[in-house]
Formats: sequence, structure tokens, C-alpha cells
Amino acid sequence: MTYEFWDPIFLSVRTALIASVFVLLMGTLIGRFMAKSSFKGKMLVETVLILPLVLPPSVIGFFLIIIFGMNSPIGRVIENIFNETIIFTWWAGVIAAAVVAFPLMYQVTKAGFEHVDTDIENAARVDGAGERGVFFLVSLPLTIKYIFTGFVLSFTRALGEFGATLMFAGNIPGKTQTVSTAIYIAIDSGKMDLAWLWVLSMILISSIMLLIVQWMNKKAH
Repeated sequence: MTYEFWDPIFLSVRTALIASVFVLLMGTLIGRFMAKSSFKGKMLVETVLILPLVLPPSVIGFFLIIIFGMNSPIGRVIENIFNETIIFTWWAGVIAAAVVAFPLMYQVTKAGFEHVDTDIENAARVDGAGERGVFFLVSLPLTIKYIFTGFVLSFTRALGEFGATLMFAGNIPGKTQTVSTAIYIAIDSGKMDLAWLWVLSMILISSIMLLIVQWMNKKAH
């Protein structure tokens, strides 16, 4: 019972954490670029970036299978390098979680960079700072609250991912079974006590993360 209960939780937290770190890096960089850039087709690019936020999970799972499947160029490269496909592996769960969590990180960090006063950045440039210095010494510190909020929201979204994960990573106990899929199987099997424990554990973890965000925002003010 102990192993059956804790294993999906540990796997979900580990999957969500790795996905969120990747999303943190990409969302921050892309959010900064999109906030400070203007180019033809920007609206279309931004639509693509936030599209996973509104697409049904089954559609996301379908595209992930098409992109990383054995018949795709990426899938063949992965198979040649690692001698196995990425579908129905733990890394498939990480990819699915990262895809669905990215729009949240991107939108929050983009909003943060848009709120940075351009005059402050220009003053740093006048004082001799290069673009890298402006980013790390001015823009990033002024946006850190947004970045942290985006990270927590991305983590909680990745933690609860179900549909795309089920299609792309499957539901293999001890390997790809996250809490969300474990709850589904437990209910289907009539194990309501176990399902309740998993539900309450996810509510607890998510609530703690959101309380931390609220505390950080209150402290910042």
C-alpha cells in the first residue's frame, strides 16, 4: 500500500519539477524576447505559443505522438541514439507536462517584462551595460516576482496533467503512472479510499505552492 501510494506522487513531483525548470528557462527567454520585440507575424507566433492552453489534452497528445513517434524524423533520431522510442517512457511525461505548462510561464513572464520601465533599461545602456548586462542586472531582478509566480503556476499545471500524459506516456505503474492517471485507475477499480488519498495529497501540494506565491507577492508589496 505504501509503495502503491507514494510512487505516483514521487513520479508526479519529479516530472513536474523537471518540466517546470525547462519551462522556466524557455518561458523567461521567449517572454523577454516577445515583450521587447516587434516584428511581422508576432501575433501569429504568440498564438502558437499559448495554443496548448486552450487545446484539448487529446489533441496535444495526438501531436506529441506524431512529432515523437517512430515514423517521425525526431522519433527515428531518438531511437537511433537511445535504442528505444520516447513514447511510453518517463521522459514522455516530462515533455507532455512541459508543453501544457509552458503557456502559463510564458504569459506571466511576458507580462512582467512588459512592466519593466524602458527608461531604466536605457539608463543602464547609457552607463555602458551591454544587452546581457541589462537583462541580468536590470530586467531580470525587476521581473523576478513574475518569474517565480509563473514557475509555481507551471509546476502545479504540470503536476495535474492527465490527458496528454495518458496518450503520450501511458499509465505504466512505477514508470509513467502519475497521480492523475493513478486516480483515474483507482476510481475505475473501485479503490475510492486510495483515490481520496491521492486527491487530498494533490490539493495539499498545490495549496502550499499557491500560498507561497501569495506570501511572496504580499512580501514584495
